[in-house]
Amino acid sequence: MARRVRLRVRAVLAALGRPEAGLSILLTTDGRIRTLNRRWRDVDHATDVLSFPADDPPGSGPYLGDLAVSLDIASRRARQAGRSLGDEVDRYLIHGILHLVGHDHLRPGEARQMARLEDELLGRAGMVTESTVTGSPGRRARR
Repeated sequence: MARRVRLRVRAVLAALGRPEAGLSILLTTDGRIRTLNRRWRDVDHATDVLSFPADDPPGSGPYLGDLAVSLDIASRRARQAGRSLGDEVDRYLIHGILHLVGHDHLRPGEARQMARLEDELLGRAGMVTESTVTGSPGRRARR
């Protein structure tokens, strides 16, 4: 899994014109991501991916920030959707990286743009749809 993640991240960063950018990735459990979500977003439940941009505005520096991905959620959703665990983790990585470089899905126009980028980078449907427009991104982390 670690090799696949490194290769996917390198490919995504290159496609976004940021091949030299750095980021860290934590592949974790529901319990740990719930703790992070509670601490940084005041939301007391597990989530699929959290993005912690290093700069303001996001993506403005060479180090993009940190991602946390719940392998527990990825595994459950992959089974439910008939996808491999690797394909599901790819969705979360791309979603998180797009947040780290400054994309969001809070408003319909932003959601459309982010959905288009996810679809292009994955070669199939990503996580964001027009109906994914969400509320507040929290204090620091973005989902």
